[in-house]
Amino acid sequence: MKDFFKMTCATVVGIFLFFLIFGFLGVMCLVGMVASTSATKSVDDNSVMVMNLSGSLDERGSEDVFSLFSGGGVTSTGLDEALIAIKKAKENDDIKGIYIEAGMYSPDSWASMQALRHALVDFKKSGKWIVSYADTYTQATYYIASVADKIYLNPQGQVDLHGIAAEPMFLKDLMSKFGVKMQLSKVGAYKSAPEMFTADKMSDANREQVTVYINGIWDNVVKDICASRKISAETLNAYVDDMLIFNDAPTLLKKKIIDGTLYTDEVKGEIKKLLKLKDDDRVNQLSIADMQNVKSKSSEGDEIAVYYAVGDIVDGQAQGLTSGGSVIDAQVVCKDLEKLTKDDDVKAVVLRVNSGGGSAYASEQIWHAVEVLKAKKPVVVSMGGMAASGGYYISCGSNWIVAEPTTLTGSIGIFGMFPDASGLLKEKLGVKFDEVKTNKFSNFGTMSRPFSPEEMSYLDTYIDRGYSLFRSRVATGRKMSVDAVEKIAQGRVWLGQDGLKNKLVDELGGLDVAVAKAAKLAKLDKYYTSSYPALPDVFEQLMEATEGSSGNYLDEAMRATLGEYYEPLLFLKNINRQNAIQARLPYQLNLR
Repeated sequence: MKDFFKMTCATVVGIFLFFLIFGFLGVMCLVGMVASTSATKSVDDNSVMVMNLSGSLDERGSEDVFSLFSGGGVTSTGLDEALIAIKKAKENDDIKGIYIEAGMYSPDSWASMQALRHALVDFKKSGKWIVSYADTYTQATYYIASVADKIYLNPQGQVDLHGIAAEPMFLKDLMSKFGVKMQLSKVGAYKSAPEMFTADKMSDANREQVTVYINGIWDNVVKDICASRKISAETLNAYVDDMLIFNDAPTLLKKKIIDGTLYTDEVKGEIKKLLKLKDDDRVNQLSIADMQNVKSKSSEGDEIAVYYAVGDIVDGQAQGLTSGGSVIDAQVVCKDLEKLTKDDDVKAVVLRVNSGGGSAYASEQIWHAVEVLKAKKPVVVSMGGMAASGGYYISCGSNWIVAEPTTLTGSIGIFGMFPDASGLLKEKLGVKFDEVKTNKFSNFGTMSRPFSPEEMSYLDTYIDRGYSLFRSRVATGRKMSVDAVEKIAQGRVWLGQDGLKNKLVDELGGLDVAVAKAAKLAKLDKYYTSSYPALPDVFEQLMEATEGSSGNYLDEAMRATLGEYYEPLLFLKNINRQNAIQARLPYQLNLR
């Protein structure tokens, strides 16, 4: 028996030591792999930068340490990474051109694609070439790739240009089957976000604004493609209306949509010709990830902080659980902006906003933090795919606002939406309620009944007060009268190019334009940029995974499975965690 316990203890200790050493070595290998990917990259002469347009294009790139092991999941590229890579490729004499390989691509917005395309147009000013190839071009990838000097397609491939359609989803009748309905209080004829839950079709006001902005986006797409392909807008629209996707390659060539056909194994030969290489020579390639570690031209001078505010606007992590993605947590953002206010090394701040809004209360807190920051140093807003409703709320107080032509902005309005589940409880489940109370509204908000008309009147007054505050913030920040703001408010969504006309925006352009403006306001001759907040490092990612706080892989799987139904269903699941008073765009724009 004594020998048995001895052997058992030795085995347990051995297993424990094995896993301890194995875990330590695993972490060290992981750290080594991450360190190797961040090492400075040298560029060989006669190189080409490769842009792989597949996976997703997000506002900001992040290094997922676990993807180094799994090699799976959805590939993601940050718009910031892509823009930096293109700029470095333009400045580096050893890089002769860019090769675009188009696949299935899911950019977060048309504004992001427009920013990427404009960067490629700027790259061509260096006299370098761009070549593109795809087995099939989606509408997104063709829009970006159309800037190329040569567009090649697989002989059996397709080009899918079909225009833009909006197909909003309505859940009112679905909810009624379970005995649930939404009680709504809102200000703004164009404030369409609640329609998903309170209507069964688009309101006339919403149909009007959506028609305007999708036509505005499409006009930008057509104008850019036509400028590169040297065809008229009328001609391109005629091709699109003739189901361009079903045209064969010879027809696409005749219509100047492509420049030639190649099989996959023939593409490298064309690149070698441009690089003046022999058939057996190797092509020196650099990816967007490689370009992040290529040394850029020396940056000296003062610091301009670029602070990224991306996702739903929430007040605390509990609300953040409803989004299933990046959030703008007011509690965190306000502390971060306070640090930037006190940091004397930071001479100006560019607030990069990509948000359709969220909590009205949280938006007000961030607005105040921006006001405090602005009193100390210049604040310029750079709008991404959208900076609307709460996203515009946190932007309106800045010194200067820069937006892409296709940015969705404005939507100055507010609403409160409250679920009434009494039908579910009483009629479907047979739950009975009784009450005893001390005051008239003691059971306000009870699940046993909907709001009374008197209670709704109080809510309407509260919502009106929130709208008046939002409108006054815009009027003060934009130096307009309240009446002038009211004419462009009412929840109306505007494109950036229209926002410029009605004074919601000061200038059209991308992040580079915003940074240059911030430098000018701060009177800086030499400057460099730093990105905030800091992305999680390898150890933080490991800790998150250990604590189970990261749902990235499950979230990816859910998004891939549910597609366009993901956002509305996630909202319904977590509705009780949301702040009831919202300043936001529709929960799902569903642009096709």
